[in-house]
Amino acid sequence: MTMHRIEIDDKVWNHLKNFAEPFIDTPNSVLSRLLFGQPKKKSPNAGQKTCITIKGVPNALSQIFEVLFEMEINGLSRIQATNWVAKAKGTTPKTVREKYCNQLNKKASEIDRLFNKPGYEEFKQLLKDKFVVQKDIIEIFFESLASDEGFDKKDPDLSLESLI
Repeated sequence: MTMHRIEIDDKVWNHLKNFAEPFIDTPNSVLSRLLFGQPKKKSPNAGQKTCITIKGVPNALSQIFEVLFEMEINGLSRIQATNWVAKAKGTTPKTVREKYCNQLNKKASEIDRLFNKPGYEEFKQLLKDKFVVQKDIIEIFFESLASDEGFDKKDPDLSLESLI
């Protein structure tokens, strides 16, 4: 296929970055997907993933839970989980990333460090400090995440009632 060079300004470039998966997408693949609806390269487990929706908690906390679920239950990386949740929510990965970076006042590298610690204890405490009213729900979520019986993959829509 013949390739052509184009020039774009910083505003367009930054907008494209919101839809790109680092080290996978090129500007051409992002534009192609946005213009023609061509999907990203699928992961080996594509189509087998369970997606959850958590109701009754603040949107930021819900999306943080959803990213953790995708990482822990479906084995995705943080970036893949963020992209998956963004797609399911009809938003950009940047918007989802802001839920766990800006809301928690951490950089993505700091979040990665917290996500890579067994048991998520430090991350769990960070969430409890930020979402004080939901601290019991946060504890229940993490207990369910660690339990073999915690989430029913056949009925992944969660509500406060189903967690309690």
